[in-house]
Amino acid sequence: MGDVVHALPLAENAAAAGARVAWVVEHAFAGVLEGNPSCERILVADTKAWRARPLAPSTWSAMARLRSELVRFLPDIMLDPQGNWKSAVMARAAGRHVVGFAASVRREPASALLGRVPVTPGPAARHAVEENLALLEAAGIPAKVRAPDASYLLRRPAPEADAFVTSLPKPYAVFHPGAGRADKAWGEDRYAALASALRDLRGLAPVVSWGPGDQERAARLASLVPGAVRAPLLGVPGLARLAAGARLFAAGDTGPLHLADALGTRTLALFGPTDPERNGPYRFRVGIVRDMRRVSDDTVLAIASRVIAD
Repeated sequence: MGDVVHALPLAENAAAAGARVAWVVEHAFAGVLEGNPSCERILVADTKAWRARPLAPSTWSAMARLRSELVRFLPDIMLDPQGNWKSAVMARAAGRHVVGFAASVRREPASALLGRVPVTPGPAARHAVEENLALLEAAGIPAKVRAPDASYLLRRPAPEADAFVTSLPKPYAVFHPGAGRADKAWGEDRYAALASALRDLRGLAPVVSWGPGDQERAARLASLVPGAVRAPLLGVPGLARLAAGARLFAAGDTGPLHLADALGTRTLALFGPTDPERNGPYRFRVGIVRDMRRVSDDTVLAIASRVIAD
């Protein structure tokens, strides 16, 4: 999800320049783009399912259908901000002009072989968003909008989330303990200590959000904080509603953190192994906690207090 959020300015700037925009996105994250006014077409790839059944006729027909949709859209330029083999193959599938990162800055360097215009972002491009914007420059598209903006999600219907947010005490803070990797998880005990302190000292009602696979973490965190409310499992528009109404959104390096930032919500970003200079929130950087496992609870509380006071 975070990679999709970081690439939102590509579509917004291209559409503003008069281009018709199609976006090839993984099935799991297609919901982030639904309703995006900059995208004329959203083309969905389910590469996880394809890799699980590479020889199945359904896999081959799905891949052929996607390539046909790409060719029918007839793009003049394909931008590849992902920088791996999967994205390179998708970009090249349309048989058009591919603008992507040079091998030295790609996640999978050898995949640069499928590109046509290798781009090396300048030293000022420290964040992933800035790196992506360098692709626009190489494609001759002005980058007038730099920050990701996901506010269009708030115009999509989410009645369950609306009812849930309406029922919450205000103001509230959202704590999202889930993580795609164990080394990105801060731990429910520490989230609980922070949530309790912000409730007692700052009057923020604690709300626990979660996604698929995070059930146990979310349930444990909610049980550790008296009065905490665990959100229902929400889709992307519902999560956007919950995040947009929060005084603070606290999470590790996860997609929901970047979504909250793209909605203009103040974030407490708890970073461990990944570099927050490149991968942290783009809009709101005051609340970044580096090397989260080494930072004391008191220091994190002080940072969170500064975030909500600004």
